[in-house]
Amino acid sequence: MSATLELRAGGASLGLLPDLGGSIAFWRNAAGMEFLRPVSDPHLVAQHGRAVAGYPLVPFSNRIAGDHFRFEGVDYHLAPSFAGEDCAIHGNGWQRRWRIALLSDSSATLALDHTPAGAHAGQWPFSYRAQLRYDLHEAGLSIGILLENTDTRDQPVGMGFHPYFPRHSGLKLGFVASSVWTNGPDHLPLLRIPAEGEWSFARMRDAGDTAIDNCYAGWSGSAFLRWPREGYALTMEGSPDLSHLVLFTPPARPYIGLEPVSNMNDGFNRTTIADSGVRVLAPGQVMEGHIRMTVARC
Repeated sequence: MSATLELRAGGASLGLLPDLGGSIAFWRNAAGMEFLRPVSDPHLVAQHGRAVAGYPLVPFSNRIAGDHFRFEGVDYHLAPSFAGEDCAIHGNGWQRRWRIALLSDSSATLALDHTPAGAHAGQWPFSYRAQLRYDLHEAGLSIGILLENTDTRDQPVGMGFHPYFPRHSGLKLGFVASSVWTNGPDHLPLLRIPAEGEWSFARMRDAGDTAIDNCYAGWSGSAFLRWPREGYALTMEGSPDLSHLVLFTPPARPYIGLEPVSNMNDGFNRTTIADSGVRVLAPGQVMEGHIRMTVARC
């Protein structure tokens, strides 16, 4: 069982699991409101059945089809990381132990150095350094992600964060995006359509029971959640590089996923799409993403 590191700010507390992918164990306030929902996903084998409430996505978000991509004329094959599919998913940061680089009562910076060697060789074929900073406030949480190319070659990268939000108390959801990718039977992007009609959350509405697991493009950078029966609202803001938003609403489950990310699903195999979100970093170059979640009574 991984040890939980606890941060505090006023009456708010945040549990972190550095040894388990740098993930969040819980986030709650003094009144006992849980703003994130711990979830055990059996498909994510490296989480060993442990329930986590959120985790970083580095050096890519969502799926890479067939565990394979081609970059600068070279074919790369990744070790499978998602049970039941032939897709690598969510990078490898969530599979690794992170070290504690800086720590205070309300803030923690975690670090990870990846080299494609030994047991980690198949996870990602390039070297990188990642930093993950959590800053807890009495009325919010800020998350910063930094990714540096420490290889001698250019490498394609993406990033994001995967929080699980509780679905109880009549959860309402709202955000603006210009388009959404529909999925084929393999859960990979099929067709890009305007985010209109049943796909639109431009007006806050119930998260509903419809199964959605889709990537929105042209996200405005703000999303809003409200638990009216609990009397709380949460605003989530993402920095400009996090221009995609993945919405995951599994039916009959007590949570949803709402993930600010840089790259579209399977973007590493779709780099001809101008806004795929995949960045190419030269050696020594850095990419950053920032997420801020603010809570209030409503």
